[in-house]
Amino acid sequence: MFERLLNKEKEPTQEEIQQHLGKTHFNLLTDLETFLKNNYDINSALKFPFGNNYGWGNKYSHKSKHLFYLFFERQAFTITIQIGKNELKRFYDTFDDLSPKTRTLWESKYPCGEGGWIHYRVTTEDELVDAVKLIKIKKPPIK
Repeated sequence: MFERLLNKEKEPTQEEIQQHLGKTHFNLLTDLETFLKNNYDINSALKFPFGNNYGWGNKYSHKSKHLFYLFFERQAFTITIQIGKNELKRFYDTFDDLSPKTRTLWESKYPCGEGGWIHYRVTTEDELVDAVKLIKIKKPPIK
């Protein structure tokens, strides 16, 4: 159901990405990108970063600070974000405000140093709200 764009030899066009996500999830992506543009000096780049199982996605950065990767899926997208040592206090300060899904994802994170990587699949507006909370933990808005 959540197939990714896995053909490394063919960079997808914006139209192909939109079609792959579907209208609802492309609109969620647009909402996310609007939030990013309104709150950060955002840079994004289309990448095929981690090998054949992750596929095509966008890398988002604030200036030179990496924020997260977003992988395109059919009827969804997944945000891959690292919460590192420097973000742990902000993370735990907002932990009770996060959804049960997000807290469960943290408990099963891929460990990295004192923090870890979360792979957050966004399929609904409520999930996008929590994904944005993670981005704000990673880097508080500047604007």
